[in-house]
Amino acid sequence: MEYLFIGLAVGAILAYFLFARFGGGKKEKVNAQSVILMEKIRSVCKFITVEGDFSEIFYYENVKDKWLNLLLGKKKALVLIEAKAHIGFDLTKVKMNADTKNRTIILTNFPQPELLTVETDFKYYNKQEGWANPFTASDLTDITQEAKKHIVDKIPETGLFNEASKQALETIQLMEKLVETINWKLDYSAIYAAEEKRKLKQ
Repeated sequence: MEYLFIGLAVGAILAYFLFARFGGGKKEKVNAQSVILMEKIRSVCKFITVEGDFSEIFYYENVKDKWLNLLLGKKKALVLIEAKAHIGFDLTKVKMNADTKNRTIILTNFPQPELLTVETDFKYYNKQEGWANPFTASDLTDITQEAKKHIVDKIPETGLFNEASKQALETIQLMEKLVETINWKLDYSAIYAAEEKRKLKQ
């Protein structure tokens, strides 16, 4: 009988260590999976969903030095701006939590669409310089900055941001497919509920 109790005690100790070794390792593996998965999603960083083309005429006139312009002549030019704007989502702003027990990534916040990049090309027409007031490199830099700002200021009027917002669900569904590659689930019910609430308020 004594040997029976000793055998049971040794068996229990062995079972405990085996469970701690292999069961704990599984938990660590699941935790590591969730961290890697969330980093993969964030590593996409900027995800472009909408692209807009612009062609604008921009009139530039140097008005900084009014009295100097009167004496030396005005500088002015017509600038044709060809631009391409990219609207999308900065996925580094995505907020998520991992439910390792149920192998689920819970999406708690999805960013609003934003202007990610603007590619511009400038062509100058009807460029006029004062008799002693030529265009300088600084002037051309000012023209470039003002012309680009002219395009950026027009983007909200085009509806590109609204179009990008409609693509948010498709972006989340792409994330869902990424999560499913390692047999996890993506729970974005909180985002869906927040969007429905926003629509009701409009």
